[in-house]
Amino acid sequence: MMDEGTQARRYLRRHRAGVLATLSRRLGGYPFGSIVPFVLDAGARPVFLASRLAEHTKNLAADPRASLFVHDPGEDVQTGARLTLVGDATPLEDPGPVRARYLRYFPDGERLLALGDFSFFAIAPVFVRHIGGFGAIRSISPASYAPPEHRLAEVEDGIVAHMNADHAEALARYCRRVHGLAPAVAQMLGIDCDGFDVRADGRILRFDFDAPVTSAGEAREALVRLAKEASGP
Repeated sequence: MMDEGTQARRYLRRHRAGVLATLSRRLGGYPFGSIVPFVLDAGARPVFLASRLAEHTKNLAADPRASLFVHDPGEDVQTGARLTLVGDATPLEDPGPVRARYLRYFPDGERLLALGDFSFFAIAPVFVRHIGGFGAIRSISPASYAPPEHRLAEVEDGIVAHMNADHAEALARYCRRVHGLAPAVAQMLGIDCDGFDVRADGRILRFDFDAPVTSAGEAREALVRLAKEASGP
């Protein structure tokens, strides 16, 4: 059975934007909410792009404490799933592989980076609250939320390039098998220890692995296994 930390991490991976709450410098510490697109880095920290002119960036410069909230839309939001990740949001001095990952998910970020005043921030979790539905409330420690040690970030760009160049048809079959969609164009955006994401005709679809993978070899085995399942009746 999947542990609570893994469930929370996988839930957050299915979201692309959330409400970032910072402590307002201008208003003496009152909570200040902003909408930010984000991706998760190798350690499952939310990473977002922020302008130094933005109110939340100024707030974080004075106090890095922040939270990120995501939820499933629905008619009754109180019975739906949601997650709050609380932590310290600080600039990334060297975005490294997460820069390329972010830009695959959000290509317009290239234009923002060209302006010169945008930089990447990561939120290091200190507490996670995951509500799976009415009454299903879980408080999760950073250690439980953290992914297993893996080396996928180092090889992610190569795996993505290979899948898009040589296995585009397999990606489309994944979409049909798992999500019931038949896209004309399917491109892998990213792969991580818990699964991978595909942009199918402009829509981002999430695919979870049966169990976490920690190496390029294990990722290949998981993708091959899914390809065989997708080729079946």
